[in-house]
Amino acid sequence: MSNKEVVMTRAGLKALEDELEELKTVRRKDVAEKIKVARGFGDLSENSEYDEAKNEQGFIESRIVQLEATLKHARVIDDDDLDLSVVSVGTHIKIVDEDGEAEEYDMTGSTEADPLNGKISDESPVGAALIGKKVGETAEVVLPNGGTVQYKILEIGRAAL
Repeated sequence: MSNKEVVMTRAGLKALEDELEELKTVRRKDVAEKIKVARGFGDLSENSEYDEAKNEQGFIESRIVQLEATLKHARVIDDDDLDLSVVSVGTHIKIVDEDGEAEEYDMTGSTEADPLNGKISDESPVGAALIGKKVGETAEVVLPNGGTVQYKILEIGRAAL
């Protein structure tokens, strides 16, 4: 991970800290026990339980490194400093597309994005186009197929993150 600042909400920070704690205190011990048990099965060259446990250990350790790097560069959005006159991380927005279809999203940092649950990242194509816009302004989003879609901002409020 780069040294790039990672913007997130207080809830997003807590979720990452909780995941890191779980990995370090519970999952590390669980996988160490699995490796110990699998070693008892004999020949490690044909021991699928051992291979699986070692792979899981590798995943856990790389996720710990990733989380620590993210947390090191985290900048938490302070509710008191949130400017509700423009779209930014921590805002809830209501937009309408060219066809008149309204959508609502919470604008989050990339670590919290969950588009299926209405949370879009400031780094996503839609999020990046909307950041900094005010109510009444229009943002043009370039789609992966090369086409474009226009979104007009109808409302900006505080996200319930």
